[in-house]
Amino acid sequence: MPNNQSNPLFSAESLFLPNFVAELRSSLLTWYAKSGRSLPWRETRDPYAIWVSEIMLQQTQVKTVLPYFDRWMKQFPTIESFANADLQTVLKAWEGLGYYARARNFHRAAQQVLQEHQGQFPTDLAAVLKLPGIGRTTAGGILSAAFNQPFAILDGNVKRVLARLIALEVPPSKAMSQLWELSEALIDPENGRDFNQALMDLGATVCTPKNPACLVCPWRSHCEAYNRGVQSDLPMSETRAPIPHKAIGVAVIWNEQRILIDRRKAEGLLGGLWEFPGGKVEPGETIEHCIKREIQEELGIEIEVGDHLITVDHTYTHFRVTLSVHHCRHVSGEPQAIECDEIRWVTIEELSEFPFPKANLTIIEALKTGQTNR
Repeated sequence: MPNNQSNPLFSAESLFLPNFVAELRSSLLTWYAKSGRSLPWRETRDPYAIWVSEIMLQQTQVKTVLPYFDRWMKQFPTIESFANADLQTVLKAWEGLGYYARARNFHRAAQQVLQEHQGQFPTDLAAVLKLPGIGRTTAGGILSAAFNQPFAILDGNVKRVLARLIALEVPPSKAMSQLWELSEALIDPENGRDFNQALMDLGATVCTPKNPACLVCPWRSHCEAYNRGVQSDLPMSETRAPIPHKAIGVAVIWNEQRILIDRRKAEGLLGGLWEFPGGKVEPGETIEHCIKREIQEELGIEIEVGDHLITVDHTYTHFRVTLSVHHCRHVSGEPQAIECDEIRWVTIEELSEFPFPKANLTIIEALKTGQTNR
């Protein structure tokens, strides 16, 4: 087969002749009417509720999002209530969903909608794309689901479906403009809402990453990957280097019955969240020495490193960490917010009031389940 530059299957003009496109649209929508998932954000046309779901579903599975969506809509039922909420309250509501920049950008975007659009979500694509945290796929998802506008999407599920449909011979990241062209050529101009939802469901429930259920796929007869018997080999994946590993020393610093926590600076991966202080173990350094050094550098205090509490392994998108957590005792000095935005002395019971990264929640659980106060 020739490469994709000359592959006629890869050209929207040559592949998607009107009758062929009509057949693909019709078969997909018929399948969706019978087999589409029942999801709460599909029961509404409220652009704000749909916006909430779209942001939460970025890099997060539906089953994880469902309880968060329900709680969120009860806590922040309108754009105005969300925009006017304190960021710490927002981060606490988001706690455990990960990728916290989503929550921070979402909050800024809601304030922008309140200030620039009188609290009404814009219906113009250009205006939507100006909102923080909204890219082309999220904008298309909201505008199609809320207003039935025929804007294409290209999330992970859709990339996989389209890559198999045309038997794409390079990783999707190498053919993004062509995949966008395909998605735009396929979308039903009269029913963008259901078409996009159907396309996502097809990828999520039938055209899955492993063991796709081709026998029940409405596009089976048109799928180049299926016709060639290579559906399990596509889409092609990138060659990735092993993700870096960081060893982190973490201090649970006691002063009588209280523990010291600090709030990270607003920018960065976990910006605005609270944590138990600590830092990266340097080559040749013991965990205990790392913890003492980091606490002196970050907070300007002397501590005594005590018993090991727990070891936590956690994987992020581009790296993984091992947190070695020790009980510590405050010896001298007044804590200062040298490398953070705020510090607090709190009781174990008060820890639940603050938004923490997921790995730190494991530490809190260890503290609550049987560890003795120092």
